[in-house]
Amino acid sequence: MYTDDFSDLSTGPTSLIGLMTSNAVSSLKPQGYSPQAIASAVAMCMGIMGMAIGFLNLGFLLEFISEPILAGFITAVALTIGLGQIRQILRQLPQANGYACAVGFAGLLFLVLLEQSGKRWADQKTMLSRTIWFFSITRAFMCLLLFTGVSYAVNKHRGKHTLFDIVQLKYSGISAPEVPSATLIGKAFPGAIPAFIGGILEHVAIARAFGVKNNYVSDQTQEVTYFGVINFVNSFFHSMGVGGAMSRTSVNSMCKVKSPLSGLVTTAVILVCIFKLSGALYWIPKATLSAIIITAVAPLVRSPKEFYGFWKTSLADFISAMLAFWVCFFTTTYEGLAAAVGFNIVYVLLRQVFKPTTQVGSTDQQKLSELRQSTLSASGLPDALPDDVRIFRFHESFFFPNAYRLKTAILETIQTHHAPAYSTLHGAEAERNWSVHGERRVARLRKKAGIVDPSTLPPISIVVLDFTKVNHMDATAISHLHSLLKELRLYAGPDVEVRFVGVSKSIRERFERARFTLHDDPWLATDRDDTWTENVPRAYRNLSVAVQAPRRRSSAVLVEKDNEKMEHIEEV
Repeated sequence: MYTDDFSDLSTGPTSLIGLMTSNAVSSLKPQGYSPQAIASAVAMCMGIMGMAIGFLNLGFLLEFISEPILAGFITAVALTIGLGQIRQILRQLPQANGYACAVGFAGLLFLVLLEQSGKRWADQKTMLSRTIWFFSITRAFMCLLLFTGVSYAVNKHRGKHTLFDIVQLKYSGISAPEVPSATLIGKAFPGAIPAFIGGILEHVAIARAFGVKNNYVSDQTQEVTYFGVINFVNSFFHSMGVGGAMSRTSVNSMCKVKSPLSGLVTTAVILVCIFKLSGALYWIPKATLSAIIITAVAPLVRSPKEFYGFWKTSLADFISAMLAFWVCFFTTTYEGLAAAVGFNIVYVLLRQVFKPTTQVGSTDQQKLSELRQSTLSASGLPDALPDDVRIFRFHESFFFPNAYRLKTAILETIQTHHAPAYSTLHGAEAERNWSVHGERRVARLRKKAGIVDPSTLPPISIVVLDFTKVNHMDATAISHLHSLLKELRLYAGPDVEVRFVGVSKSIRERFERARFTLHDDPWLATDRDDTWTENVPRAYRNLSVAVQAPRRRSSAVLVEKDNEKMEHIEEV
C-alpha cells in the first residue's frame, strides 16, 4: 500500500502550490471556467503525473531539477505574484480606503512580529518560548481570527456600507464529488507541470528534513506516489493541489505526533468549523487576506546572496538559475523550467563530449607528483581494513543528476554493514514511530547482504571518501554532502570521522567558494595540540594515510579526561 512514510508530515495547500495554481486560474478564467474547476483540474493533473512517476519508479527524474533551478523558478513566480499585487495597489491609490490600509498594515505588522518572535525565542526550552513558538507557527490563523473579530464588531450593523471591503463569502454546503472536465484537464495540463514540480520537490524536501530530524527513512518513490494519489483523489472534491507543508509539519513534530491517525482529529475540527463556524468567513477583511498572502510569498524569494553563491560555486549552476528565473519571469513557468532543465542536460552531454585529457611531460613536475600520488593512492593499505572503517570510491563527477543517489548509496551501505550508535527499535514504546518501514528496509538490505545476526555488526568510526576521480562538483552536490555528514553523525554518533582522499585543487577551491570547510591532516602540522578535539572533515594524501592515521579522541574520553583534570586541581 502506498501511503506517506512520515507520521508528522502534514499535507495541505501550500504557498508555492497556491502560486502555481493561481497562474493557471488567471490564464484559463477568461475562457469561462470557474476558479474552483480550474484548481481541481490542476490537482488532477498533478495527481496523474505523481502516480505515473511513482508507480513506474521514475523518481530519479526529479534529480534533473537542480537546486539552482528550483531557486530561480520559485523566486520568479513569487516576484510575479508580488509585483502583480503592487500593480493593483498603485492603480487603486486614488480610491484608497484609510480603514482598509490600517487593517492591512496592522495585519502585516502583526504577522511579522509573530514570525520574528518565533525565530528569536523558539529554541528556548521554557513554557513562554513554546507559547511564543505556537503563536508564531499559527500566525496566519491568529491574524485571521483577530481581524475577522474586529471586522464583525465594527461592520455588523452597517449592512452593505462597511468601513472596508470584506470577502462576503457565503457557505453553500459541500459540493458533491465530480470528475473534472476532460477538456479543461487538457488545457490545464501545461500549467500543472510547474505546480507539480514545485509541489513535489517541496514535499520531498520536507519529508527528508523531518526524516533526518526524527529518525525516519525517506522513500522518495513512495512519497511521489502518495503525493500523486492524494491530489488525484482530492480533485474529485473540488480541491486545489496539496503537498507537504512546513508549518503544519513543524507543529506535528513539536507535538510528538506518532501516527497519521492524528489526521482524524484535525479532520474533525475542520468539519466542525465548516458546519458551525462558516458564517464567520463572511466578515474576513480583504486587506487581511492580502497581508497573509504577502507574508506567505515573501519568504519564497531567494536572496541575492544565494545566487551569488551559485556564481562562486559553479558557473553552470548560476546560468541554470538565471535561465529559470528570467524565462519564468518574462514568459511562462513551464517554459522557464524547460529552458533551465534543457540547459542542464545539454551541459552534462557537452562535458562528456569535450572532457579534456591530462598530459604529463618531463618538465611537468607538479603534474607528475599529482599523478604519482593518485597512482599510489591505495598502496600501503593493510591487508584487512579495521571493522569500523569503510572506504567509498567515486568513479565519476559528483553533481546534480547523481548527488542524491550517491548519498543514499553511502548511507544504505553503512546502515547495512554497521550498527548504529543507538537504536529506536528497542526504545520506549512512547518514543517509537508508527511506521517500521525504515527498520524493514534495513532488514531487507542486511538479508540481501547475507547478514544473519545484526547484533554482531561493528560500529562505524571512520568513513573515507575517495575523490580521486571526481573532477566536477556543483552546488547541489555540496548541499547533499552537508546532508550526508549530518545523517552520518545522527546514525553513527558525533565521533564518526569523515576523511577525504584525492581532492584535486579545483575541487578544493570549489569547496572553499561554497564555504564547505575541509581541513588538512592535522598530524602533518607542527603546531597541532595533543587532543585534536575538533571533529571536522579532513583531507589526507592517500588512502593508506587516511585509513591508518591516528584517530581523534572520542568526546566521551575527552570529557572523562577533563573531569580527571578538575579533580586533580581540586585536590591541589
